[in-house]
Amino acid sequence: MRRGFALIEVVIAGVILAVGLAGIINVSMRAMDMQRRGEAEVIASSLLDGLLSQVLVDGVTEFPKLNATSGRFDAPFEDWEFEILIDPEGLGDPYTVTAMVRDARGQSYSVETRIAPRLGEDPNPDRRPPEPFDRQSAFGKDEEAAVAP
Repeated sequence: MRRGFALIEVVIAGVILAVGLAGIINVSMRAMDMQRRGEAEVIASSLLDGLLSQVLVDGVTEFPKLNATSGRFDAPFEDWEFEILIDPEGLGDPYTVTAMVRDARGQSYSVETRIAPRLGEDPNPDRRPPEPFDRQSAFGKDEEAAVAP
């Protein structure tokens, strides 16, 4: 009778152990999937930021003339595809720029923003203020008062 009871205890312990291991494996698989998804989102956001930065640097009117608006990225992101849509709104209004990237699994990420066209012929206008700003005189008095005993 005792031997049969010990065997039942071992079987029950084995079942409990199997259920626990199955739960641990399930949680670890979910964690790995979430990590892969997070990595893909970080890569996608970096690629989208690069695309929009390039549109901003080249200008919304010049970007399609200088760059491809769709295709694949260079290595190490050759599995990723991109597409940029630039839609003018109206005369003087900012353009609507939509950047999209797609990974090898077909998951797509996109961002939409508005970028104003460059006005004038100068690609890099002088943005310095007309008269220099003296930071020492503007902020130095506060620093001297804070240092004084």
